[in-house]
Amino acid sequence: MPSSPVTPDNTVIKHCQQWIKTLVIGQNLCPFAKTVFIQEKIHYQVDHNTATAARLEALISECQRLDNQTTLETTLFICPQGLSDFDDFLDLLAIAEPLLKAQGYEGTYQLASFHPQYIFANTPPDSAENYTNRSPYPILHLLRESSLETALLHYNDPEAIVEHNIALMNRLGTPHLQHLFNSFTHQTDNSL
Repeated sequence: MPSSPVTPDNTVIKHCQQWIKTLVIGQNLCPFAKTVFIQEKIHYQVDHNTATAARLEALISECQRLDNQTTLETTLFICPQGLSDFDDFLDLLAIAEPLLKAQGYEGTYQLASFHPQYIFANTPPDSAENYTNRSPYPILHLLRESSLETALLHYNDPEAIVEHNIALMNRLGTPHLQHLFNSFTHQTDNSL
């Protein structure tokens, strides 16, 4: 059976940028995303490794990139191949989090996780609230903890972000969100 064609890196990045622009910023899922997006302080790293060890090594390299490039605020470590199964993605995440700690990055970088099939525990797979963590591709999001803490100081009610996002997703509904997600990966190169 022939393998599916590999999406070029620049296209993968454009899909992720469209997701950020339309959903994350457009629906205010993350009130801190707009500034770093507009100021181009997000690094997009498309990882083509499929072996876990190589993928984790590449993730640590991205921590080192953030160490050395202090003008970058965050990295989206995008994995378009080999992690389409959500359970496989969770297995990677379960290794990545303690690895960051073992490498001395606890308190420096935090991982957030996004996946096209993201499902919260005790939530039906077709529930709209799962879209708060759904993305066009599996993504490990490296965030600077110091920047996150600073941003939270200027936000009146950070605990309300999650509640707002769940309510918003439920209001938008699964059919609308699925249509929106399909549009992210069917944009032309001139869509941004």
